[in-house]
Amino acid sequence: MAKIWQKSVTVNELVENFTVGRDREFDLQMAAFDVLGSLAHTQMLESIGLMSANDLQLVQQELKNIYKDIEQGNFTIEPEVEDVHSQVEMLLTQRIGDAGKKIHSGRSRNDQVLVDLKLFFRHELQDVVEETEKLFRLLIELSEKHKDILLPGYTHLQVAMPSSFGLWFGAYAESLADDLELVLAAYKITNKNPLGSAAGYGSSFPLNRTLTTELLGFDSLNYNVVYAQMGRGKTERIIAQALSSIAATLAKMAMDQALYLSQNFAFVSYPDTLTTGSSIMPHKKNPDVWEIMRGKCNRLQALPTDVAMMTTNLPSGYHRELQLLKELLFPAFTDLKNCLHMATFMLQNITVNADILNDPKYAYLFSVEEVNRMVLNGTPFRDAYKQIGAAIEQGNFNPDKQVNHTHEGSIGDLMNAEITAAFDKLVGSFDFGKVEKAVEKLVF
Repeated sequence: MAKIWQKSVTVNELVENFTVGRDREFDLQMAAFDVLGSLAHTQMLESIGLMSANDLQLVQQELKNIYKDIEQGNFTIEPEVEDVHSQVEMLLTQRIGDAGKKIHSGRSRNDQVLVDLKLFFRHELQDVVEETEKLFRLLIELSEKHKDILLPGYTHLQVAMPSSFGLWFGAYAESLADDLELVLAAYKITNKNPLGSAAGYGSSFPLNRTLTTELLGFDSLNYNVVYAQMGRGKTERIIAQALSSIAATLAKMAMDQALYLSQNFAFVSYPDTLTTGSSIMPHKKNPDVWEIMRGKCNRLQALPTDVAMMTTNLPSGYHRELQLLKELLFPAFTDLKNCLHMATFMLQNITVNADILNDPKYAYLFSVEEVNRMVLNGTPFRDAYKQIGAAIEQGNFNPDKQVNHTHEGSIGDLMNAEITAAFDKLVGSFDFGKVEKAVEKLVF
């Protein structure tokens, strides 16, 4: 079958297979968004006189039928069809005739792909935010539930000072709140309309780009048509930074979990059904979920570099290797969402050890507490430091294992309410409701 861009020359099959690559595979994930873009674009075409009201009605109804097929899993990209854009246009033309041939006026596959990607990324980022929110709220809940249970804090992997499960869980919650700042930045840059930039230099048709922006629920346009095309690659890089930030938080938490679950620490435990065994060692309870998560999230932290290497030093304008960015970003969204989901699932089943500090090896945790008590009673800090150090060396250190941390963000004042308020404010900044209303209006 001839391609929608093909003229009288047939492209060599080897060249076609190499250049198309995995596009069909990833384009299936964009199918619904391709239809949304066309629903908005054709409304705009009718508004400027490039499509009749009758043709618009035909096109809109059939696009909505295709959208339903996609939602129900009844849509495929046929082997001889190059990509999702060609498949949708071909179906339209087969079903309603010449009206289907008119939907590409004022549009290039370049800006069609761009708007599809923006809509896809926007949807995926919403999923990431929702999964992050579930994990955040569970971490805050666990922090409050276990705020009075102490555990050792470490520096250089050496026993250092008292910490608490409240601090430990709460630290990862606040880390996710900061990660969400980057996701919000990525969402804001994603939520701008490139449609109407055509091949990157605009169109001689009197396109109404503001209308398609409103119809698709975008916050604003990528105004400059050259920059709209330059945004491909840049948008992906910024999204990659946001995803890698969440991944870094999860990787560190996964490492803590694997460490704390080991017999040498025994700070936490999980039901046997959530750990795995050994083929020869019957006592083993391996933290495979956390280890796989650590590996996946470490790989995700390389994502910004992968995207940068794909796009560095490209001049302005479209270049075919940009399609390879799908192979980086699409699986990354899937992996990160799965990791967030599994982290929430595992933590719903965690049990903490309430008696960790009864072990005498943790007595030195309280050395700073003893120094501080002496200072509060009038001893200069350096003198108190030397006296406690001497007691430790002589084996005469018998600390009072009580902590009196009351300042903001310490064991006695976790500031979880403030962390939650900041997180809630961030989540509210995404304004997902506006997008959902726009999409619903387009489709129904």
